[in-house]
Amino acid sequence: MPRLFPKALFYRNGRPTRIGRWLNGRWASVFRLGILPSFLVTLEVPGRRSGRPHSTALVAADYNGERYLVSMLGENVDWVRNVRAASNRAVLRSGKPQRIRLEEVPVAERGPLLKAYYGRATGARWHFSLSEQSSVEEFQAVAAGYPVFRIVPE
Repeated sequence: MPRLFPKALFYRNGRPTRIGRWLNGRWASVFRLGILPSFLVTLEVPGRRSGRPHSTALVAADYNGERYLVSMLGENVDWVRNVRAASNRAVLRSGKPQRIRLEEVPVAERGPLLKAYYGRATGARWHFSLSEQSSVEEFQAVAAGYPVFRIVPE
């Protein structure tokens, strides 16, 4: 897949750069409106230190009738830490706000969910060492590095 911009412009050492944070904020504002496809969502969760709401633009993957959020940057990202600190409660926006609980999926069950996410979130492909032709087993082999959360409406 040809890349218009180098990955390092937006992400370095598994963290967003200043440009990456700025761009995520803009996308979160757009996704929250609900004018784009419903799999483009904004997750709002209180900051674990400040308590102020933080918004993150994410892609929701569908698998077997359920929706999931995946951390394409792994464990060490603010939205994952904030969700865990908030007892897995958050607000999901894509138009009307929806209070949700995020259930963390065990590593042993993540392979097919990661493959579904990979197919949906084309921008996240830079962060995987796999391809579209990779098997579920290959996704399962890297599953421990990517937190996955089931979206449960409250």
